[in-house]
Amino acid sequence: MIRVVLPAHLKTLTRVPGEIELDVVAPVCQRSVLDALEARYPVLVGTIRDPATQRRRPFIRFFACEEDLSHTSPDAPLPRDVETGREAYFVIGAMAGG
Repeated sequence: MIRVVLPAHLKTLTRVPGEIELDVVAPVCQRSVLDALEARYPVLVGTIRDPATQRRRPFIRFFACEEDLSHTSPDAPLPRDVETGREAYFVIGAMAGG
């Protein structure tokens, strides 16, 4: 079971107030987690990744085990603690200012 934490605005879209638990088919990587997330919550299609290119949207970041995975290959294996459910996979809405 993979635990996913979404930012507040995406929790509102999914109507899920807390963590999401997903069954993800191996290999457990960012692509498979996001595929499972979008399959379960179709309202998220296009909010986290561009539907045509599958690239991460601007101002969306991915974290797990205190690591920024935003620029990691979407097919790279996620840390073992995420795969086992000990740690969550975080989708974060980045902030910008000036």
